[in-house]
Amino acid sequence: MQKSYSKLLGIVGKPNTGKSTFFSASTLAAAEIANYPFTTIKPNRGVGYVRTPCVHEEFNVKDTPSNSLCLDGVRLIPVEFIDCAGLVPGAWEGRGLGNQFLDEIRKADVLIHIIDASGGTDSEGRLCKQGEHDPLEDVKFLEREITMWMASILRKDWPKMARTVEAESKDFFSMLEERLSGLSIKRSHIAEAMKKTGLNTDKLTSWREEEFIRFVDALRQIAKPMIIGANKMDIPCAEDNLERLRKSNYIVVPCCAEAELALRRAAEKQLIDYKPGDCNFKILRPDKLNESQIKALETIREKILLKNGSTGVQEAVNTAFYKLLSMVTVYPVEDLEHLSDHNGRILPDAYLVPYGTTARQLAYIIHTDLGEGFIYAVEARERKRVGEDYVVKDRDVLSIVSAKKRA
Repeated sequence: MQKSYSKLLGIVGKPNTGKSTFFSASTLAAAEIANYPFTTIKPNRGVGYVRTPCVHEEFNVKDTPSNSLCLDGVRLIPVEFIDCAGLVPGAWEGRGLGNQFLDEIRKADVLIHIIDASGGTDSEGRLCKQGEHDPLEDVKFLEREITMWMASILRKDWPKMARTVEAESKDFFSMLEERLSGLSIKRSHIAEAMKKTGLNTDKLTSWREEEFIRFVDALRQIAKPMIIGANKMDIPCAEDNLERLRKSNYIVVPCCAEAELALRRAAEKQLIDYKPGDCNFKILRPDKLNESQIKALETIREKILLKNGSTGVQEAVNTAFYKLLSMVTVYPVEDLEHLSDHNGRILPDAYLVPYGTTARQLAYIIHTDLGEGFIYAVEARERKRVGEDYVVKDRDVLSIVSAKKRA
């Protein structure tokens, strides 16, 4: 399978909330998992998937995926994950190797904050009585840590940059974008943060500390959007905390990463029929499972899948890409009659692109030569010719006609 991912998802949170279990459940990559803080010291990297219904059934063709997978009508598009080591209060000041851990999310485009919804771990990640700790405190603490870490990076050059902008009429947005390029922060993020805070770029040197922090906090929310993965939902006292989290206006997805990992590993061994995000599973080889394993699987079915609709892990990933990053899926083809590429593969590629991507921009994403030589594209459903400014829609199938052939 060819590499197709362009966005990086960061899994963050305090120690001992199930981050590495969530990572392993999403990617099936090896990660050390233990019931104590700071199990993860170095970041784990792996590839998971965004799930979407494949279009091949609509077009009544049998597809041959290349850059993604298609399982029973479900297209799984690969995306890159990084499992960051646990953060503790004061991480932005270096506590608990905090600065080193925070540096791991520099390139992340979106974050899933894994919290212990059962309230069974304290602010340091140490085990405590279930329900004793308030998960809302963890959400607020992590937001502050990332904001203050970003502020500490920006503060080093801020006075000089502010004077330069005011004295020489330099472009504030370009200067700041260059300074923060290592954090994957773009000019559009900066402009949106300025608009959101209502601060004035003409008087940067007169900003008070609270205004500076307010701007950085807005920039964090825009450039590093975050959803809450309310993990350990199989523990009874997690239900009340979930409702409290939802009432606090966070985007919250209830999860049980342990259940997802068990299902993914069983499916990998072909013991059950299960795809990431399914609402149920089928046992294929009962003869290969002992009584306790069958009982554990049935408990997952009854207590999690039938109750909640899924384990929540795949839903959290999909929410991160489709809702927070506003991505859409598009299928580029060369031969419109057969919906194939030059090798005859049918619907070979599925791309995740930001909402608002034009046909020409898509051409550039596929290959520079296609973008440079773009003439027009044809939308497969209506066989309609569209120009370079056509905004691609979710599940579009497009054939791009270019003066230059893809190398």
